[in-house]
Amino acid sequence: MYGKVMLGVVVLALSGFWLKALLPGAELKRASTLNHAPPGAKLETATFGGGCFWHVEDDFRKLEGVVSTLVGYEGGTKPEPTYADVCSNQTGHIEVVQVEFDPSRISYERLLDAFFQMHDPTSMDRQGPDAGTQYRSVIFYHSPEQKQTAEEFRHRAEKNGRFTRPVVTVIAPASTFWKAEEYHQQYYEKRGL
Repeated sequence: MYGKVMLGVVVLALSGFWLKALLPGAELKRASTLNHAPPGAKLETATFGGGCFWHVEDDFRKLEGVVSTLVGYEGGTKPEPTYADVCSNQTGHIEVVQVEFDPSRISYERLLDAFFQMHDPTSMDRQGPDAGTQYRSVIFYHSPEQKQTAEEFRHRAEKNGRFTRPVVTVIAPASTFWKAEEYHQQYYEKRGL
């Protein structure tokens, strides 16, 4: 019996090896939907904070037209903050996701709509069980056009009855983005969640 079990383990291990060798990317437990931008595409950047950046990043990575994402910290006062610094609620930073996208494939307004679906924009300094100022709802804009679109979108969301409480999402100019530690990047994908 022991020999059959060991043989089964070896066969499974080898089949996994061959699967990886034959199908690039097969070792990933969950396929990413990120696509490469076509040559010469003019990409744009958008930055959002809406609770724990792991969840927000994972949701943005699933959108067609999103080319890359980075999680990090923005809006605070301490240069080069660490995760521990940000969690101390002493630096003023917010956990954010910086999204690089192809506007010919996904609009900034579509990103805003997705953002308002993936978190609660009526909750101050809290998303689910996560509480603290680093979980504020914020849109950091990178251009006057992004600012105007974000303000109009927030206004419509407040007026159309989509939410029963006031929207507390802050719209602010992008400031220095500090990339989070590597283990935070694509956290869910790395763990097959």
